[in-house]
Amino acid sequence: MTGTLPSAEPAPPHAPTGAAGSNQPGPLLGAAVRHEWALDPDFVTVNHGSFGATPRVVLAAQAACRSRMEAQPTRFMATELPAALRAAADRLAGFLNARGQDVALVDNATTGCNAVLRSLPLQPDDEVLVLGHGYNAVRQTVRFVTERAGARIVEAPLPFPRPRPAALVEAVAACLGPRTRLAVVDHVTSGSALVLPIAEIVAACHAAGVPVLVDGAHAPGQLDLDLTALNADWYAGNCHKWLCAPKGSAFLWARADRQAALHPTVISHGYGQGFAAEFDWTGTRDPSPFLAIPAALDFHARLGGAALRARNASLAAEAGLDLAARWGTEMGNAGCSAAMAVVRLPATFGHDDAAARALRGRLLAAGCDAPVHAIDGALWLRLSAFAYNEPEDYDRLFERVTAAAP
Repeated sequence: MTGTLPSAEPAPPHAPTGAAGSNQPGPLLGAAVRHEWALDPDFVTVNHGSFGATPRVVLAAQAACRSRMEAQPTRFMATELPAALRAAADRLAGFLNARGQDVALVDNATTGCNAVLRSLPLQPDDEVLVLGHGYNAVRQTVRFVTERAGARIVEAPLPFPRPRPAALVEAVAACLGPRTRLAVVDHVTSGSALVLPIAEIVAACHAAGVPVLVDGAHAPGQLDLDLTALNADWYAGNCHKWLCAPKGSAFLWARADRQAALHPTVISHGYGQGFAAEFDWTGTRDPSPFLAIPAALDFHARLGGAALRARNASLAAEAGLDLAARWGTEMGNAGCSAAMAVVRLPATFGHDDAAARALRGRLLAAGCDAPVHAIDGALWLRLSAFAYNEPEDYDRLFERVTAAAP
């Protein structure tokens, strides 16, 4: 890890070590730390990946920001907020091993991707590459901008299940062509939870002369990140998922040479005044999710930082492999996973989107939060592992999924 948090050796499952160089034990996790969140104790919550869960201490920091704002709104907006936004961006940039001046705070990763895509000059017959497992909201944005320009979407099909990292790179590289103007690549795919070899993919695209927008919605707090070393052209990521910041907190990083032509989707007073000026003020909004990001980074560090990320990945892989063994199926992202695993459900559960939606509804009604996706003619259950989870949660998951079978 090359951000502001101390590095740590990979921790054994379920028991992260203390800070690097320390003999002190790491924090207790699982049920012992669940009181830090306001989670419904009757729900089986193994879906941190969709919307995250904001801990009480971060909500308190957000509430304090709101109180400061409402004590005198004009004073706050005019004299306190500009520096506070940049301080939050600087702190987040340190975690990402980036410069604060290259980080804009946005509402969510989709907003960041929209800014890049809608700033992209496209001509008829130009091509924008997306992944077959790409996030639908961003894919729809690509559809919008290509249709308006008379350009085309090219889809790179990803090998699945259990792809080799080299095969993932090859799948993207094979779809690059002389008309490719941009590659939109997920760092972690949403439905299939594949952790892509993003550095190798960026390098392959750049070798072909193609700039890269990385949709890193799931990466911050789940994976170690070094945006300077990655050297993508643009990188959008969420803070409300694995970093546990409030909903409505995310970032768009842009390499210095890519900033002049980049504009937010809402043009406001800062137009033409530079990257930070344009994105920091797009109209009146509640800035408290952004200002609470430092509190979320502190909380992430307190729970172990890099050791927490390693523990979550280990727990997710163990749970995925165990559930696959119980159902006699397979874990689809084995070897390319982090804190999420996808497990193929038995054929009796169905195979299409309608069956996935129906099962998802039954699970929520039964007090179980785990997404279900139809991929390549089978249903796949996605589970997450976070600080408040422990192995017993996945026993309960197995019971409730089995009970929800058609």
